[in-house]
Amino acid sequence: MTHCSFEERPVTSYAQDRASLFLSFAATVSADCTRSFLKAATGDYLAAWLDGNPAGVTAFAAQNLKYMENNIPLNVSTGTLSVPIKFDYNFSAHDTVRCAIITEIVAATDPHPYVIHTRMVFGKNDGKAELIESISWSVIPKDKQDTRAVVQAAGDAYFDRFGNTFVTVPWGPPCYRVEGGLSAAGILHNDTQFCEMEWPSTIIFPYRRYVGAEELGVVGMFIGFPGLDRTQGQSPMPDSHLFRVEGGKIKYSHTASSCVTAGCGLNETFGGGFEKRSVPVAPVRLRGIKPGKME
Repeated sequence: MTHCSFEERPVTSYAQDRASLFLSFAATVSADCTRSFLKAATGDYLAAWLDGNPAGVTAFAAQNLKYMENNIPLNVSTGTLSVPIKFDYNFSAHDTVRCAIITEIVAATDPHPYVIHTRMVFGKNDGKAELIESISWSVIPKDKQDTRAVVQAAGDAYFDRFGNTFVTVPWGPPCYRVEGGLSAAGILHNDTQFCEMEWPSTIIFPYRRYVGAEELGVVGMFIGFPGLDRTQGQSPMPDSHLFRVEGGKIKYSHTASSCVTAGCGLNETFGGGFEKRSVPVAPVRLRGIKPGKME
């Protein structure tokens, strides 16, 4: 197994009652890259958040650990991981091919609310971490699982569509998404299973980083989102999308973004911001596809 890096990042802080944080860490860790090892590392990571004690993470981190919050390199011992957070929800997916984890925690009732997306990538050495499983979305039955390629292609199509109106996005019912507080309800054509929505058509994302778990139908994508923060021009802001794909179609999408200024430099939601920035939007038809095949 080749060495990978261990990366994580925080989400965004918008206002007093809404802070999202998105972490990015990179390191090599002692272990065979099995699902049980990744789940145990996830358990140690979640316990570290609850205790506000980074030692739970540094214990399995390499000396060359790279730790970032909102793409800014920080010391893991003094970053947000050192603050106790009582979270109400967590979800994790484990990628044994990339030796990586993506984890989402939501702390809605904490005195300082957070939404945190974390991406971790491990290398192989000796030793293993303790097994603590943390999964909220159920495993898809083996005979109904899509391939890794199909799951990732669905996520790629989503972001490709932002810059290419000819891309078809495999989106299933209920033909609805929420991004940056904006509800975007499309029109689902039951006869053709086309989902029609309005999206920008001129945004190109400079990078994409992946974590995939086909048994959960999950692909997590860390991207740079140009123009998301109106005060920063076209500088790409850290952003994470976590997709659940069932039968080749996107069913759920969880997002977390980081801006330099509160509200991404706008007094309204993400969607209204596109209109204020004069970003062209055009209707898009989101087509459902058959399992095991990308069309």
